[in-house]
Amino acid sequence: MKKYRIIYILSVCFLVIGVSSCKHEGEYHSITDKIKAESKAYNGVSVSSETYLSEIHTIEITEGGETFLIPERESQIKSFKCTECHTKPVAQMTSKELQRAHWDIKLDHANSNTMNCATCHNGDDMDHLTSITGNKISFNKSYQLCSQCHTKQFQDWTGGAHGKQIAGWAPPRASMTCVNCHDPHKPHFESRWPARFNTEKVKERE
Repeated sequence: MKKYRIIYILSVCFLVIGVSSCKHEGEYHSITDKIKAESKAYNGVSVSSETYLSEIHTIEITEGGETFLIPERESQIKSFKCTECHTKPVAQMTSKELQRAHWDIKLDHANSNTMNCATCHNGDDMDHLTSITGNKISFNKSYQLCSQCHTKQFQDWTGGAHGKQIAGWAPPRASMTCVNCHDPHKPHFESRWPARFNTEKVKERE
């Protein structure tokens, strides 16, 4: 009998909690809806990042259930389209031609057994990047290439925890992509001293 009484009391509690969570707060269904609605105009001022994005050419993407803006990339590449120079497949080019092209690029991304130029670039279609399964990837969405190996960072990026927000957290959300912060051929950041070197800490450690 005691067991059934406990079950009855718990059932009533769950019912009350369920009803109260669905209760409307004024004209809003939830506190989240209220925040979203009232943040559109705060003291007569629209809370938006649009004014900070006017000089940046962006495209809208949807990844990991999140829709946001990223900088458009292809128009920023000085020598795009690549086929303006790559008039024939890489395999047909002579060694002299290869030496003249991209002479200043040294791949420092992974060891040579794991990665080389052909890991990301298709020698027969230089206007697109290529996935590890041979699918075309636009230079505008080069993050799809990075996400093949850097899955954790990609998930954090889609959620807004990794990378840089272009104009803060006010909507519309706009985020830098991998290549906006990392050189794809040498992605790691070099160690450096802080801009303001703390000499007092050095004295404390001596």
